[in-house]
Amino acid sequence: MNAQWRPALETDPRLQVYDWSGIADELDAHGCAMLEALLSPQECAALAGMYADDGRFRSRVVMGRHGFGRGEYRYFNYPLPELVAGLRAAVYPRLAPIANRWSASMGLAVRYPETHADFIARCHAAGQRRPTPLLLQYGAGDYNCLHQDLYGEHVFPLQLAILLSAPGRDFSGGEFVLTEQRPRMQSRAEVVPLRQGDAVLFAVHQRPMRGTRGSYRVNLRHGVSRVRSGRRHTLGIIFHDAA
Repeated sequence: MNAQWRPALETDPRLQVYDWSGIADELDAHGCAMLEALLSPQECAALAGMYADDGRFRSRVVMGRHGFGRGEYRYFNYPLPELVAGLRAAVYPRLAPIANRWSASMGLAVRYPETHADFIARCHAAGQRRPTPLLLQYGAGDYNCLHQDLYGEHVFPLQLAILLSAPGRDFSGGEFVLTEQRPRMQSRAEVVPLRQGDAVLFAVHQRPMRGTRGSYRVNLRHGVSRVRSGRRHTLGIIFHDAA
């Protein structure tokens, strides 16, 4: 394993620099929160360079063939690259308490275990055995329609996307977009100004919103606006596996 991820992933100094209480507040208020400079430029380049290595992936999706937008993405196969596996295992324990609090607020019975290994065991026992971390590649004119990454019965309610390319140098346009639909209200849009190596945590499907009569559920979707020039790569880390 990459030395930066030894020995206790959940206590890695890389993650200790962030204000996780503040991140929880941002997720509660807006459905998303940034982790600035999570990866170095060298790590970003190494991950983006994996896109052409067929042996690392289980499938390739061309978005235009399915009405998903334009561009393409590839799902990693197991074993995941060490950095990707390390991120998945290290970030999850920070998010599980938020996920459990959200579940309780929305009146849902599901609760999430403390470690990612235990949650993945739950997914695999239910037949969700295909890994979901992915690399996305966009060229000029490409975009990703608003969507939700669900994949099966067991869904962890938060996920992570990391921009691997440098805006203004590698590409222009291509903003990360999150929309939120509240009952009987028009949708609200959030544009997250990512730089190379920045990550955004965001709600996969629903999150609780506090109202005058208690909490209610709001529905979220995410996507990427049109890339105007260049090439854009993103790493997506989804914490549940696919059926």
